[in-house]
Amino acid sequence: MDMGIKDKIAIVAASSKGLGKAVALGLAREGVKLAICARGQEELYKTAREIESETSTEVLAVPCDVSKTEDIEKVVTETVNKFGTVDILVNNAGGPPIGTFHDFTLEDWQRAVELNLFSTITFSKLVIPYMKEQNWGRIINMTSYTVKQPVDGLILSNTVRAGITGLTKTLSNELGPYNILVNNVSPGRIHTDRITQLAAERAKRSGITYEEALKSMDSGIPLGRVGQPVEFANLVVFLASERASYITGTTILIDGGLSKGIM
Repeated sequence: MDMGIKDKIAIVAASSKGLGKAVALGLAREGVKLAICARGQEELYKTAREIESETSTEVLAVPCDVSKTEDIEKVVTETVNKFGTVDILVNNAGGPPIGTFHDFTLEDWQRAVELNLFSTITFSKLVIPYMKEQNWGRIINMTSYTVKQPVDGLILSNTVRAGITGLTKTLSNELGPYNILVNNVSPGRIHTDRITQLAAERAKRSGITYEEALKSMDSGIPLGRVGQPVEFANLVVFLASERASYITGTTILIDGGLSKGIM
């Protein structure tokens, strides 16, 4: 299927590894020109070289801590300077720390908001004018299946990612007249560093081995396994494409059936 996005310009945040990297690679395979960003410079530049080598697309790599407004401004400015505009924005950030309400200070809450919610607001605020001008845009926010079914021990993530869901729905209403589509993609258990971290925490709490904890991650998933990053990326690429031209304001789970809700 031709996705109709060859030569479009995309910013993919937190894309040196994991789900962000998979999404960036998926877009590049469709001929999209990329700006990728992450905190770790060495891994970021390595990822840029890998994507360019495999796809021959243009990749701009900009070191960025998405919890810092000035870093986000730099990413958008350098993207526009190089490519002229922004067509597709994929908001992404690492998950906040694991713990319960009493584990965290007010400063911890502030950092979680800055990392996940405010970074999404800032990136969106900066790119929307370009999308409005060209009457075309895609904003895709990477959240978590916890926006539908909160998970114990992830109170920071449960809270701030739910805020992104409210933002997404509201923005989709405001930006629809400009042909700018805004959606959430919400992964369940996908095999990334985050799953490794959660398995290690589960092993520590339960007194089992790391391997046993990792295997237990399959439990409750109707498909009987955790997902792979490319399976997540396939949906994001579709939502970024011309083929998703009547989909906006949605939150789509990619969780192998893990969430038990009907909506």
